Amino acid sequence: MSQEILEKVYDPKRVEEKWVAFWEKERLFHAAPESDRPSFSMVIPPPNVTGSLHVGHALNNTLQDILARWKRMRGFNVLWVPGMDHAGIATQNVVERQLAKEGLDRHQLGRERFIERVWQWKETSGGTILRQLKRLGASCDWERERFTLDPGLSAAVREVFVRLHQEGLIYRAERLINWCPRCQTALSDIEVEHEESRGKLYRIDYPLADHPDQKITVATTRPETMLGDTAVAVHPEDERYQKLIGKKVRLPLTGVEIPVIADPVVDRTFGTGAVKVTPAHDFNDEAIGRRHQLPFENILTQDAHLAKTSRTGRYAGMTISEARNQVVQDLEKEGLLHGIEEHSHAVGRCYRCKTVVEPFVSTQWYVRINDPKNSLAAPAIDAVRQKKIRLIPESWEPNYFGWMENIQDWCISRQIWWGHQIPAWYCLKEADKEPIVALTPPEKCPRCGSTELRQDPDVLDTWFSSALWPFSTLGWPPGDQPDGLKKEAEQLLKTFYPTSTLVTSFDILFFWVARMAMMGLHFMKEVPFRDVYIHALVRDAEGQKMSKSKGNVIDPLEIMDRFGTDALRFTLAAMASPGRDVKLAEERIEGYRNFANKLWNAARFILMNLPEGGVTGPAPGLAERSPADHWITSRLHRAIGSINDSLERYRFDEAAQALYQFIWHEFCDWYLELAKVDLQGGSEAHGLDNEAATRKRATAHTLSETFSALLHLLHPLMPFITEELAVHFPRQAKSLAVAPYPTADPTKVNSVIEEIVQEIVIETVVRIRNLRGEMNIPPSEELAVQISANDERARDLFRNHLPYIQRLARLSEPTIGIDMPLPKQAATVLTDMVKVYIPVDEARLRKEIDRLEKAMAKLDKELEPVERKFQDQNIMTKAPKEVIAKLETQRADLQAKRAKLNEDLRRFREMISGSE
Repeated sequence: MSQEILEKVYDPKRVEEKWVAFWEKERLFHAAPESDRPSFSMVIPPPNVTGSLHVGHALNNTLQDILARWKRMRGFNVLWVPGMDHAGIATQNVVERQLAKEGLDRHQLGRERFIERVWQWKETSGGTILRQLKRLGASCDWERERFTLDPGLSAAVREVFVRLHQEGLIYRAERLINWCPRCQTALSDIEVEHEESRGKLYRIDYPLADHPDQKITVATTRPETMLGDTAVAVHPEDERYQKLIGKKVRLPLTGVEIPVIADPVVDRTFGTGAVKVTPAHDFNDEAIGRRHQLPFENILTQDAHLAKTSRTGRYAGMTISEARNQVVQDLEKEGLLHGIEEHSHAVGRCYRCKTVVEPFVSTQWYVRINDPKNSLAAPAIDAVRQKKIRLIPESWEPNYFGWMENIQDWCISRQIWWGHQIPAWYCLKEADKEPIVALTPPEKCPRCGSTELRQDPDVLDTWFSSALWPFSTLGWPPGDQPDGLKKEAEQLLKTFYPTSTLVTSFDILFFWVARMAMMGLHFMKEVPFRDVYIHALVRDAEGQKMSKSKGNVIDPLEIMDRFGTDALRFTLAAMASPGRDVKLAEERIEGYRNFANKLWNAARFILMNLPEGGVTGPAPGLAERSPADHWITSRLHRAIGSINDSLERYRFDEAAQALYQFIWHEFCDWYLELAKVDLQGGSEAHGLDNEAATRKRATAHTLSETFSALLHLLHPLMPFITEELAVHFPRQAKSLAVAPYPTADPTKVNSVIEEIVQEIVIETVVRIRNLRGEMNIPPSEELAVQISANDERARDLFRNHLPYIQRLARLSEPTIGIDMPLPKQAATVLTDMVKVYIPVDEARLRKEIDRLEKAMAKLDKELEPVERKFQDQNIMTKAPKEVIAKLETQRADLQAKRAKLNEDLRRFREMISGSE
């Protein structure tokens, strides 16, 4: 404990740098696998190695850190694993852009040199976000930092791939996939973002092969893919086309004949009820094609140009857009374009580069999700149904079940170079044989003995390695490691798996959370986490999504520079209401910066009023403490119970509000003022009587212990300022980060004391202060009042608490009695127990009446044009709803102010008339 007087102004930057360095130096966040304490573990949702801290990261990691610090202070052996994701496509794109500035591309470098270049970039520029997370105060075990391409994690990836392949749950197949022409890779279904787009619907005539004068008209949004059509489909019950089913039509611009088929999937109400079937370039058409054994005609290249085929002719080499325009022109020339109309439809875009995704036939690797005998999805569904995994809030369960119960096989291969290369090799002498899947490169082909082997060039989807994160980061599989590391990994897994809680945003519930559930249950035979707390998104103050184009992006690093990290953390916690997006406004952050300043100033006041050398000696007994001491102690323990309960339920917002209410309103606004009465009554050295001296010591002790407790309570949310202040007060550890968290003592909660102080002191003082404001009586002017109690108990209670009321309400010596008569020209303050009469001279009353009448006249002038607008039918019938709503609010505010002025005038006039 240090009794140095604090600096006058709180400097967050200096304090934050100091404590980040201290925590790391002291290894306060390092978890010991062998401990007799209960374990609590979390894995950080690994940010991309390319990433920089944004407000979403700030929210996610603030909430995680609150849990980690709270649990650590409650005696848990806490492991919070930090790390980064190699982010295959995103990172490769960054380095490719870097190469482009040098006039190079990856193919010129070659795979090996390109990967070396990415590693160089990772070592020099990657990982910025982890340094920024330290600045945020994240209490991770930084000695256990992981990266998804670390040797240990790479071994886990290979182990999982090989095992799943051996079980028949990983396979290779030619299918229609989502293809990004920009990233030049396959994408899984959930890596495609669908957005509504305005386009056109083209109606094209397909002549019958045997009766060219008869035509069947189809409707399509993609006329250029017509070149890959292998059928026209109609509904089997559509009477318009019954006679055409089984006949052939001539594909426009090609002369190729294709059949008319019947399929129940066709929507008779869309377009003409007849649709073109392009199995190689549309997912719905692929299903029809397989059902009817239609050929697949691939007419596109990987870079979204038309391929050179027997059908594409003059269109080969054109971009999709160029081919579309040319095909439409040519159809019109031949009289086969039946019509064009505006049409809205969903367009899929790559989640990384936003390029339009093309359905494309390709051979890829897949994870079989719903194998009838060995399902990955079913156990993950059951785990949530049986509450082995709790989704918090529960309202996310229907979304989870809906997706998991309709889940498709997962395409896991990507045609890029940065990532986990697929552990499969092809024998060059047996090109048509199945690849050799193995943990290590095979020396020769097990079938023919050839040593000419080539590894599959594709890498695994980034989410494949991320799905293993809860157990791969803890050393799984431990089997192939040296004895020392093997033992440590086994102990880590035993102590910290399953992890306790996962904090994540809803947008990766399916990308990541569901896949971790499947992999954890399959390989560890246990859920990967007990609780999943799902927070919402951070938006701007108006609820708009943040984007650079809108200019509404809030940079958390800039916010931390301006307002301090604790202010940002507290804001995010206070606004983290379940199921509601965080509408982040700078004004709110500034408000919590003021909260930090108020805490700092409270500490300065307390330190200046504590005895030299601090509070010493035994704690005062109950009889020695003042009513104010008993009141704040009771409120403190009530707050402790509420805060612990809120954090237990992941109600970070409720915990923050309880802390704010207790610290700002109860401790600072009331208790510090009440304590001054007991602290500033003289000193023992100058003849202070024994009772006053005892009370002064008791109040100093209560001040110190209460402030120390609230620093402990606040620490998980505002770690920096609380650490800095705690140095000056009694504590049980070298850092609050490892000090015990307060627990509520029910015996110290006293509802009677709370009610008495609330009714006798607080309500009386508030009402007298309000009356001062209404009558423009300066706060410094002492008031001579009479207090008329309802009965003897009320009179005695007021006498016992009179010193507090006198000081806080600025009263001269009041007269206290029972059922006292109302004096002439007096204002009255009513509470449940007393009437407080405040004499007011007539001159002051008349002056106030004059002021109020002028204010009323001014208000009427403001109200008049507003009322005229409501009489104007032109405005009322034609103005937008938001304009009318704004007018209604304006009128209601003015009317409320007028009613208040009118009431004050009535009361003051009654006072004068009553005295005449």
